[in-house]
Amino acid sequence: MPKESELCPTDSPTALFGFELRRHRKARGWSQIRLSKAVSYSVGTISMIETARRSPTEEFARHCDEALEAEGALMRLWPMVSHASAPPWFRPWLDVEATAEAIRTWEPLTVPGLLQTEDYARAMLSGEPGVTSEEIESHVIARMERQSILRRPKPPMLWVVLDEGVLHRPIGNPAVMANQLAHLLEIGQAPRITIQILPLSAYSTTGLLGGFAITQAHGTPDTAYVEAASNAQVTDWTESVRTLAFRYEGIRSEALSQRESISLIKEAMQRWTS
Repeated sequence: MPKESELCPTDSPTALFGFELRRHRKARGWSQIRLSKAVSYSVGTISMIETARRSPTEEFARHCDEALEAEGALMRLWPMVSHASAPPWFRPWLDVEATAEAIRTWEPLTVPGLLQTEDYARAMLSGEPGVTSEEIESHVIARMERQSILRRPKPPMLWVVLDEGVLHRPIGNPAVMANQLAHLLEIGQAPRITIQILPLSAYSTTGLLGGFAITQAHGTPDTAYVEAASNAQVTDWTESVRTLAFRYEGIRSEALSQRESISLIKEAMQRWTS
């Protein structure tokens, strides 16, 4: 019988759910086949959820909770897994991002969520019409939680290309911007993170209509997230992802090296600290 793959419950909410599902199943002495018969889900589905390769539905969580007599333990994890504080159109991307082994990101307007400070994120989220202070704080917490993937023992490889305008666009106030750029300098030293700046002097127009990201993970198709004004598109359609990959490499080919980019970020910081 093949050895079950190890799972770190701190990797993501999806990993925590899979870990707990397996723990409760084994506590009852059940195999995946036995659980499959009890909840009317395939063994393959159970296996993928236990190994965090798929997120559970609310119905799946409820059925497993009842079958395993977990006394609500699995259902209590559901709000975390479902990313309740995130917009519905963004939740599929959170699942993809949480299991990615490599992420390539292009941002022409703002610092991407994975690299934002709390104050920068709060200033960004405060601009949404009609948003309440409670909603803002909930969204800030969720955004900071997303960044936990970068603190894993083996985080995903992350390549970020930012337009130079991001460094000069005022978000919040000068102190917020100074701290945000300082954070970019600090996190840019991590061995698995590369930050490059596309300079204004490149006169590049590729990608100016919107940011996007592409993820890679073993055993799953490459997946892309494309920003839009009111929602976003998440797709693993081969042609769409390939087109975005070509676009990303075109943008990156015009960007400064990481060393030159760090120097440019330091120069931009002087504007916000003077």
